Amino acid sequence: MNALYAYKRQHIGTRDLAAEAFHMEADILGEPCGKQDQYIAAYGGIMCQDYHLDGTVTMTPLAVSEETVRDLRENLMMFFTGYSRTAAEVLNDQKTRSEKGDVEMLENLHFIKQKGQQIKSALEKGETQTFASLMHEHWLRKQQRSDGISSDFFADVYEHARNNGAVGGKLVGAGGGGFMLFYTHNRPHLCHAMMEKGMQEMDFSFDFDGSVVLLRN
Repeated sequence: MNALYAYKRQHIGTRDLAAEAFHMEADILGEPCGKQDQYIAAYGGIMCQDYHLDGTVTMTPLAVSEETVRDLRENLMMFFTGYSRTAAEVLNDQKTRSEKGDVEMLENLHFIKQKGQQIKSALEKGETQTFASLMHEHWLRKQQRSDGISSDFFADVYEHARNNGAVGGKLVGAGGGGFMLFYTHNRPHLCHAMMEKGMQEMDFSFDFDGSVVLLRN
């Protein structure tokens, strides 16, 4: 979308870009998505997202030190599960139950919000070990939201990772497949353990620029 605006020689601000991307996916295409993906893609960085009743979003960079960012770069590992999936089915179930006021679903979402706030505090204090433990707690509770989030296979892989150096981890995104992210202090050991489960490590880094248009002469 940013490239299309650039092609038309029009400027769009980061906030408007994120809002329009969400509008395109949720309102025009009718996908049961949240706003976090569009906003973090537009802004980049390690951010806190606050959602307001009027539909607006406040993006605030976490006050993390270079030492903490380096720690995360060195100790976070991502693996491809070998399963691709569409998030729509999982997200639609959560959306429907939330809109119906399902008490269990709403309590789960409030718990996840609380964990997010604790993770923000831990990262800003440089307590990466606490962050990893909170990520583990987050994943255990998130699985209870919908049957499609995890499976016996992913539960086995996760437990295998925990037994081989992972402090905490989770399936990235809505769940059901895609990528698994872990925090560990023993990368070689965890990498070998995940290879035993057929998992391929994926190299990644943090992006602090967000959506940018690359021009070629």
